Amino acid sequence: MDLGLIGKSVVVTGASKGIGLAVVQALVREGAFVLAGARSITPELTTLIAGGSVEFFAVDLATPDGPGALIEKALTGRGIDVLVNNVGAVTPRPEGVASVTDADWENTLNLTLMAAVRTIRAAMPGLIQGGGSIITISSVNAALPDPLVADYSAAKAALSNYCKSLSKDVGVHGIRVNTISPGPVETALWLGTTGVAQTISQAGGGTPEEVAAAAAAQAVTGRFTRPHEVADLVLMLASDRFANITGADIRIDGGLIPTL
Repeated sequence: MDLGLIGKSVVVTGASKGIGLAVVQALVREGAFVLAGARSITPELTTLIAGGSVEFFAVDLATPDGPGALIEKALTGRGIDVLVNNVGAVTPRPEGVASVTDADWENTLNLTLMAAVRTIRAAMPGLIQGGGSIITISSVNAALPDPLVADYSAAKAALSNYCKSLSKDVGVHGIRVNTISPGPVETALWLGTTGVAQTISQAGGGTPEEVAAAAAAQAVTGRFTRPHEVADLVLMLASDRFANITGADIRIDGGLIPTL
């Protein structure tokens, strides 16, 4: 199926690894040009840049000015047809909800919620000129509050709610706004040396392998989602072939959440 993404200009945040990197790779395969925003470059991004379809922009999206600088780079270049908000982080709290300090809350809300809000706000004038698609990576935790990640769950719930409100506001301009909510994904966020599995293991939850296996077992499919599977959903929502999908949240969790 031709998704009609050849020549489209796409901005991806958190683009250096994990889901973000998979999204960049998928977009390049479909013929899009990607402005990849992240704090630091990776060998995988360097390879893509050499191919001529990716430009890297070093930016800290947790800063108030970072999102605007990224979007200014895009608007003074090829413009924006599609915006993919992927940047985010999660810190497990084995000590419980009461251990989450004001600083923890501020950090989580700033990166997980406000980075996307600021990026979208900066991009809106450019998108209004020609329509386009905004795709934001949320989480199953938006609808599955978890005391282990209470601040992250709350931030993702706010993010999903914001995107739904936004879809109602900007649809008249031909801008589609959707979210994707993955369950656990095979990335460093879960499986890395400082990831969720390792953190829970250090708190006495078993080996990292046992922690990951237990999490995977909660899904009907018995496994984590793979980054390229999330990226494929991004391609779908970026494509004008699905031009009447807006205000939707697409869950990809292997059946982790058993309710409607």
